[in-house]
Amino acid sequence: MKKEISGASTPSYEEIRTVEMSETEQVHLITPSDLNSYGRLFGGRLMQWIDEVAGIAAIRHAGCPITTAAVDNLQFKEGAGEGDLIVLRAWLTYVGNTSMEVRVDTYVEDMSGKRRVINRAYLVEVAVDEDGQPLRVPRLKPHSPEQYAEWDNGLRRQQLRKERRQEGY
Repeated sequence: MKKEISGASTPSYEEIRTVEMSETEQVHLITPSDLNSYGRLFGGRLMQWIDEVAGIAAIRHAGCPITTAAVDNLQFKEGAGEGDLIVLRAWLTYVGNTSMEVRVDTYVEDMSGKRRVINRAYLVEVAVDEDGQPLRVPRLKPHSPEQYAEWDNGLRRQQLRKERRQEGY
């Protein structure tokens, strides 16, 4: 069963997709317009890039429009400056009925290609139809020990998000 949205055929929610099918990587060169008053990468700019790459990973999985529902655990570990290459890697970690959890790791990459993590974030994306109503998404099949661990942790994060909503957060 497939649903047509804006002329595109979306995957059926019965379909099983892999983590690798959602993997997305973006690279940005930090320019002066990306800097804050201290000469470091502006956190808001990085948050924009994180939201974009997470959305692309979710679209690759769902095959339809998405919207960001939550940003969890956004951790700024290190700064970055002008001329640094910023690499963002995103992939799905957990899938519910209409929502998808996406992990985004952000690195600074040096000239030799060596990367160091400067940020990690988890976002929740929801598949929506053209009226903004939630749509069921394909199932996610982890297959490596790391992917199963992320799935289990995603279940815990989902439960924490539900508890926070009940508490009014």
